[in-house]
Amino acid sequence: MMLAAKIVLVALCALLVLVILLQSGRSAGLSGVITGGSNQMSNRRSKGLDSFLGKVTVVLAILLFLVTMLIAAFYHYNIH
Repeated sequence: MMLAAKIVLVALCALLVLVILLQSGRSAGLSGVITGGSNQMSNRRSKGLDSFLGKVTVVLAILLFLVTMLIAAFYHYNIH
């Protein structure tokens, strides 16, 4: 049971990092001013995708927290 929880934890960590990296940054508008903005228009993402990735990030973060607490409970009650 502990091994399965650890595998799920590692998978959640990798997914969370991937989803966070896929999101466009909050300062994306300012980088267009500095670089000229020509490549900013061609790489613009839809607001729907950013909203979806934000919700997925929240769900993955909550799952990561819950699995971490589960592993901590396993260690506390010596369930190996």
